[in-house]
Amino acid sequence: MIKAIFFDIDGTLIADNGKAMASTRAAIKEARKQGVLCGVATGRGPVELEKVIDYLDLDMFITYNGQFVYTKQNLIYAKPFSKNILEEIVAYADENYRQVMFGGETKVAGSLTIRLSQSPVMQRYLRFVPKKFPVGVLKKLLQRFSPNRNAKRYQSLDILREPIYQCIMLSPESEKEKLKQKLPSCDFKRSNAYSVDIVPKKGSKMKGIHEFLAYEGIAIEEAMAFGDHENDIEMLKGVGIGVAMGNAQQVAKTAANYVTASNNEDGIAQALKHYGIIE
Repeated sequence: MIKAIFFDIDGTLIADNGKAMASTRAAIKEARKQGVLCGVATGRGPVELEKVIDYLDLDMFITYNGQFVYTKQNLIYAKPFSKNILEEIVAYADENYRQVMFGGETKVAGSLTIRLSQSPVMQRYLRFVPKKFPVGVLKKLLQRFSPNRNAKRYQSLDILREPIYQCIMLSPESEKEKLKQKLPSCDFKRSNAYSVDIVPKKGSKMKGIHEFLAYEGIAIEEAMAFGDHENDIEMLKGVGIGVAMGNAQQVAKTAANYVTASNNEDGIAQALKHYGIIE
């Protein structure tokens, strides 16, 4: 019996227009009436999250790729970077003129370019960028013509005086091995071809899900997850039922127990009906 459902946001919970489908709203409302806890498992942080998820009424929030987990009433789990590791990330960003954003509990700060790219409007536009777009060229142009090419750009940010749970860096997929080599105490989660989420080692959506389920006394077999991208694979494999959206990457579909319709075609409602969670 499923007792908790976790939804990725972009490409899953919301359609390409940045809104939750009417069928999704109705399905979640019905599932919650049946006593099933529903929430998000996302790389996004708590800041303005309600706007991003189109003000859906949800029970739990696995944010910053599992590093910050809470309900509307309680903070359940919080795992920020250690001071030393954060200093390594800041030094790497400054030395390599990298666009980077730092995520805290109540605010984010850093690269304006990345903050704009994280907006729901920009996310909708990015879906229409060709898959083979030369992101490496884009990265170099943004770095070269950045108005903030000073060597100590990030070290003076006020947000670095508070706990940081995730960093987002402008970086193409081709730099994956370089980042692992330069920042060995971090893990890297990717939900698009243009930027990478950086979290403490062993951090993941699945880790956050484990923390929430332990808090609620729910078995992993009683959990369900929906996703569409590479950073959803671990949770799709790790829960009792993993559902990939019809628009998902092939690697996510392979990891799932079931592939539903797309985020634009009532995929969430279809899967919940398929498993008998709603009528």
